[in-house]
Amino acid sequence: MELVQIYECLCDRTRLRIVHLLTGGPLCVCHLQEILDEPQVKVSKHLRYLKEHGMVERERQGAWMIYRLPGKPPRELRANLACLQDCAREDATFARDAKRAARLRPALAKSGPFCAC
Repeated sequence: MELVQIYECLCDRTRLRIVHLLTGGPLCVCHLQEILDEPQVKVSKHLRYLKEHGMVERERQGAWMIYRLPGKPPRELRANLACLQDCAREDATFARDAKRAARLRPALAKSGPFCAC
């Protein structure tokens, strides 16, 4: 994965928010939609872009599509994800996303990253 490719993926605010949320673990499209408070079509469009560029992986579990960061991300991606986590701590939007995700995570721990949407 080239550095330019990583930055092309991260240059959109919604994609940046999605990637940041996935640093906390895998999520279903509907969870991302709920956390981001964005329409499903917009979230899916950005997830498709991220997948096409190797930034996320997906797995079907029943009726749900689960997204996660690559299992073995290249060094460039690992470094940028670490930077993103550091910088996101001071941004109100990312803090709000993290708070919403934290409310979902206990239920996800019991049922896995899918839901009955």
